[in-house]
Amino acid sequence: MSDQPHSHDPVEEFEREPVPARALLGLKSYVGQFAGEHVAGTELMIGPLFLAAGVTAFDLIVGLLVGNLLAVLSWTLFTAPIATRVRLTLYYQLEKICGRKLVTLYNVANGVMFTFLAGAMITVSATALGVWFKFPMPGFGDLMPNSLGWVVAVLAAGTLFSFVAAYGYKFVAEFANMAVPWMVVVFVAFGIIGLRELGLTSLGDFWHVAQTVIWKGGAPMPGQVKFTFWHVMFFAWFCNMAWHIGMADLSLFRYAKKSWYGVASAAGMFIGHFMAWIAASILYALQLNQDPSNTAVLPGPLAYRACGIAGLLCVIAAGWTTANPTLYRAGLAFQSLVPSSSRFRVTLLTGLVASVTAIFPLVTMKLLDFVALWGMILMPMGAVIFVDFWLLERFGLRRNYAEATGATFNWAAGLAWLLTMAVCTVLVQFAGVQIYFVSLPGWFVAAILYIALSKACQKTRTASHGSTSH
Repeated sequence: MSDQPHSHDPVEEFEREPVPARALLGLKSYVGQFAGEHVAGTELMIGPLFLAAGVTAFDLIVGLLVGNLLAVLSWTLFTAPIATRVRLTLYYQLEKICGRKLVTLYNVANGVMFTFLAGAMITVSATALGVWFKFPMPGFGDLMPNSLGWVVAVLAAGTLFSFVAAYGYKFVAEFANMAVPWMVVVFVAFGIIGLRELGLTSLGDFWHVAQTVIWKGGAPMPGQVKFTFWHVMFFAWFCNMAWHIGMADLSLFRYAKKSWYGVASAAGMFIGHFMAWIAASILYALQLNQDPSNTAVLPGPLAYRACGIAGLLCVIAAGWTTANPTLYRAGLAFQSLVPSSSRFRVTLLTGLVASVTAIFPLVTMKLLDFVALWGMILMPMGAVIFVDFWLLERFGLRRNYAEATGATFNWAAGLAWLLTMAVCTVLVQFAGVQIYFVSLPGWFVAAILYIALSKACQKTRTASHGSTSH
């Protein structure tokens, strides 16, 4: 089979070659992309969960400031410099390092997790349609759909999202640029309306209201972990670990004209993962203030209670702009398994699968744990890419080992990935380390293992070739 992209794709995405200069994108595309992806319907779920975890005002606000800054630096210093030098998708870059068989395993894992995450975004948008059309919706404690209206709404939203994603990254970025400014205004309105309803009359009173009415600390709700500054900081930093330190956004930044465009991620972190999380947290505080027994976290009703129809439209658009790049990445992962297949058609099929998963709100219900687990699983390969690109040659070792030797399975990379996941799992299951904290030491474990195993594997191969030649 040919390795070239399918000739009938309506858009050219350069899946098996470096992005040419004519296709590069400017900073504006990335600002819109990041703001669109991270000002999301899921913010209306994550913000309330900080309250449920009994966080204090100081721990939340300072933790978010520090954690989001670290996330921006991770995109800018880890992901974008490699992306703009090689200009390849994550999957093709890994194929050069790991070999076809190993990267196939990774791509399946990556594509499945992206698909589930896109399904969660579709679920969120469908909660807005539920308020609009007044059909019963499953709560986030439910596993099964409870109405035909819910199933139809999910499939309709998923189909629409999938077509946008299938038309490629440029179309995804343009769509985000159109939707983002309005969504940001609505999220600001969420926060202002919530604060006013909670009794804030002047900016000078904000800190008092924040500490005594909104983020009061205390015991977490049943089933929740108590969050401190460190929980907030690491969650803000690592909730997108698969994208930055895990290198998934090599596929997006390969289009960037300059590597410093990584700073565009600040538009997503400080508008979405700072302002929007805080605004959503305020809305949830208002809900609890009005009815302490109403602990449900449903984005559609939360937004509608604050801003009416505009709130519902915001939830639909926010879920859409987040699902688009997620489905795009999933499509690339699955298309790389059969390079001659049409990325357009693969993305549409992926969107259909995501829509089916969205009918069952299991992933959405466990979103925080799912995102942390995803980062832990994909993080080691990000360390492999970083070490391979910047460090291996300094140790006298060969970069892009599989491409250079024709190997289909780079055991150094494969063992580094599997052993790191094993170490992280042991820390969580037996050492009592919470999952939010294992990925940072895990990255260094993966990096050290990859260097040591590469030295052993490449030395063994050299020795065997040398003995054969005598």
